[in-house]
Amino acid sequence: MFFTANPIIRGVSTFVKRTSRALHASQITMAPIQVGDKLPSVDLYEDSPANKVNICDLTNGKKVVLFAVPGAFTPGCSKTHLPGYVQNADKMKADGVAEIVCVSVNDPYVMAAWGAQHNTKGKVRMLADPSGNFIKALDLGTNLPPLGGFRSKRFSMVINDCKVEELNVEPDGTGLSCSLADKLNYKK
Repeated sequence: MFFTANPIIRGVSTFVKRTSRALHASQITMAPIQVGDKLPSVDLYEDSPANKVNICDLTNGKKVVLFAVPGAFTPGCSKTHLPGYVQNADKMKADGVAEIVCVSVNDPYVMAAWGAQHNTKGKVRMLADPSGNFIKALDLGTNLPPLGGFRSKRFSMVINDCKVEELNVEPDGTGLSCSLADKLNYKK
């Protein structure tokens, strides 16, 4: 074990420890995204890691419905959430929605397979957020150990020209009440 007998070195060491704690404690924490906020410019992935889709580029100059789920192939997501958007896609697009996007903290291959199972082609774009960078930037993540740890809260939003027009976050982060397709007010 190494001990420092020199009081000057001990003093500097104590100062560094205290200063680093003070700097750490004063870090700014981000609040969750709100209506009126601009989306963060983050790359998501469609079908493979080679196909990047920047969310701001995708929503630039158009109305987009985006919903996020805790995980692909999970019961609530597969039986209710995704199917509702697939069933309502034609109506939403006829009412002026340019794109409908599903996001999950999964890899792009899993999202593609899940989309194929639910016939989303031409209706709902299945975008993967493998590292959770988009969900972290929105501050809408949650820890779900049974699903592998960090995941997205369940939410939906209407985006117009890269700005959030409507945001519906499930009160418990995972339920199925306010973020369903039939609860979304996209006709503004």
